[in-house]
Amino acid sequence: MENNMAVGTPFARPAYVMAKPAGALCNLACKYCYYTEKSKLYPNNPRHVMSDELLERFTKEYIEMQTGPNVLFTWHGGETMMRPLSFYQRALELQRKYAGGRSVDNAFQTNGTLITPEWAKFFKDNGFLVGVSIDGPQEFHDEYRRTRTGRPSFRQVMRGIDLLNRYGVEWNAMAVVNDFNADYPLDFYHFFKEIGCHYIQFTPVVERVWRHSDGRMLASPIEGTVEELTDFSVSPEQWGSFLCALFDEWVKSDVGEYFIQTFDATLAGWMGVPPSVCSLGETCGHAGVIEFNGDVYACDHYVFPEFKLGNIYEKSLAGMMYSPEQLKFGAGKRDLLTRQCRECDFLFACHGECPRNRFALSADGEPGHNFLCTGYHRFFAHVAPYMDFMKYQLQHEQAPARVMQWIRDGMPAYRK
Repeated sequence: MENNMAVGTPFARPAYVMAKPAGALCNLACKYCYYTEKSKLYPNNPRHVMSDELLERFTKEYIEMQTGPNVLFTWHGGETMMRPLSFYQRALELQRKYAGGRSVDNAFQTNGTLITPEWAKFFKDNGFLVGVSIDGPQEFHDEYRRTRTGRPSFRQVMRGIDLLNRYGVEWNAMAVVNDFNADYPLDFYHFFKEIGCHYIQFTPVVERVWRHSDGRMLASPIEGTVEELTDFSVSPEQWGSFLCALFDEWVKSDVGEYFIQTFDATLAGWMGVPPSVCSLGETCGHAGVIEFNGDVYACDHYVFPEFKLGNIYEKSLAGMMYSPEQLKFGAGKRDLLTRQCRECDFLFACHGECPRNRFALSADGEPGHNFLCTGYHRFFAHVAPYMDFMKYQLQHEQAPARVMQWIRDGMPAYRK
């Protein structure tokens, strides 16, 4: 399929396919994990690991489908380190083989517990960006992130982070905000500053119980209602309070020094440019997933049978990512908004957030409204004056960080 196929579609920007080299396999058993149960989709395959043959096919097709000079491989799980270092060494060989003059980068998500000096040196030598899943201070982290035998994992993760720092590896944090830690945003934030983490992604966990015939327990985005919400899910009120308190701390002294993905994406919305996080974009569908056996799904949070696009041994990767089904999926984020959402003053910044959370009713009873809506609305209303000021600075080729001095000066009026 020709690369120019993306012109004039939601896929004019690069399409990504997140690779799951070990499927849903993981050495931890985090209570809120949405992915470990995906192994039940493949009961007849006991190993759940990507073969070298599939790795080569995926690498070749993935590079060929890119429309620009830069290619980003994203390795995800389960736990990515359930595959040996030799697997990723082979991946780099194949990337060099098929690069065709393109620049290739790698992002690697891990729970951090299996990092060794050998792994850390590999990441550094090959320029990997490593994302570490860590839920803040030990009390917060160990509440839900435990081993299969119920043992806490915080100390293991911190050992991994220490190794990344020792070898000078570029890393960031992915922290899940749940019912337990959402009430302590400043403790959360100060912890990451104390360990020298300057790039943080806070992700709200929202899951519902839905029993499937194969034993899976979590609902797909088109199953269940608010009544099936899990006890570890963050509430809309908690999420709004968490973001507001976090923002108030950040905007006073840390703009330009610490980067919080939600805040960066919000400012992008204020500027009218695509955000770095798909959940706040107008459309989605540009980031699929390939499982260990070659199955391709619409999105990492849509790895359910009803959202399977096909298999790379039967269809081309580009053909699946640019298929009518995937285009419709991506456009649905915009086209299926409730009236309340379409009429919201902050639609430009939120775009209805992630469709997987649209299982609630709107104020006038319309189904398909985002469960976290009230929390996001409170946040956007709260940060609006600061976002307006930072937008003004950017429009006049000034640094958004000037907002900190503006606050210290008492937030004087300025010409908008």
